[in-house]
Amino acid sequence: MTAPRETIRLDKWLWFARFFKTRGLAAKLVTDSHVRVNGTRVSKASHAVGPGDTLTFPQADLIRVVRILAPGTRRGPAPEAQTLYDDLTPVVEKDASAPEARKGGRPTKKDRRDLMADRSSSLE
Repeated sequence: MTAPRETIRLDKWLWFARFFKTRGLAAKLVTDSHVRVNGTRVSKASHAVGPGDTLTFPQADLIRVVRILAPGTRRGPAPEAQTLYDDLTPVVEKDASAPEARKGGRPTKKDRRDLMADRSSSLE
């Protein structure tokens, strides 16, 4: 006979793997039906997940796709948490037509004067 598969609550696993700062945030994401387990939408934070399951969920500005490797036993340091999953998120390249973020922080007074001079010359 085979041993039963080790499982853990979905919200708890997301918290253990350090995808969310609190377990409550992880539970809210799941109950709002923003998480898919093996392609199926899940709306209960108590849904059991284990090794081999694939999760798809939004995090910040991207959609994360991860395969669970281990259920985990605690919320340890980040290097320990990264051993719980295999990241399958596709790498998104920057769009060449998108404007670059300004580097160097806040513009100086001279930078602002130059910007105003450019704007006024383009209006003429």
